[in-house]
Amino acid sequence: MRIANLSQRAVLITDSTTAVDIAEASAGRFGPSPRQVFEQWDAFTAWAETADLSGGKAFEPADLGAPVPDPQQVFAIGLNYRDHADEAQLAHPEHLVVFTKFASSLAGPNVTVELPSESVDYETELVVVIGRETHQADLETAAAAIAGYSVGQDYSDRGVQLRGPAPQFSLGKSFPHFGPFGPAVVTGDELDDPGKLRITAVLAGPSAGEAGTRTVQDGTTADLIFPVDRIISDLSQVVTLHPGDVIFTGTPAGVGQPRGLFLEPGDTLTSTIDGIGTMTNRFTSR
Repeated sequence: MRIANLSQRAVLITDSTTAVDIAEASAGRFGPSPRQVFEQWDAFTAWAETADLSGGKAFEPADLGAPVPDPQQVFAIGLNYRDHADEAQLAHPEHLVVFTKFASSLAGPNVTVELPSESVDYETELVVVIGRETHQADLETAAAAIAGYSVGQDYSDRGVQLRGPAPQFSLGKSFPHFGPFGPAVVTGDELDDPGKLRITAVLAGPSAGEAGTRTVQDGTTADLIFPVDRIISDLSQVVTLHPGDVIFTGTPAGVGQPRGLFLEPGDTLTSTIDGIGTMTNRFTSR
């Protein structure tokens, strides 16, 4: 299944341009709030297996919002790819490096982002949405708590993030539209292997240089230091995860800061995870 947020209503995307309104198809049993679908995850997935999903309506990708616009919690994991830790010249962590992106930073997949400074960086990420309340979970229970996967960007104002006297990770990563994700939450049965997904980001515009287009990230989830089930299990030893919670799982190598590359007005960044989808963000001055 591919669950999305179309004009603040939960929908199932049945092909690239057609979606079925979940509340209408279920006669009001599920939705219309996107988060309510995840709060009733087991009942919803059982219904969806036999539901009549004909009669979908055409939609525009620009109308898609964040698949979960109002999660109770948003987690983000730092230094979680071997090649990214290497490019940052930092040791591979022995424990999760955790911060949050405040919920007001979440946005749909194809938003325009206003740049608050000249030091905004990109990080393409696999995003996970939780489907069951989870606390002190082992790896098997943690894996069963996954509702699905999405494409996300963890934009960061590095100036704010790294200013003293102590780093401000969450604040520097939470400007408006700094947490776009989508286009949908894709269930695991739609993917060959969530642990081996290719992740790419293609930059076009002034900061891409004379060529005009530049592939800035090209990695794979096989390079994760902490796989998704381990992330969920480790987080759950401390916190209780709730249905609809969102986890940004980290980024592969190729972020801008190590190479002195930052986003500029007029740039466009296209982020893709194979099997899940693509999102495109454009950047303007504030």
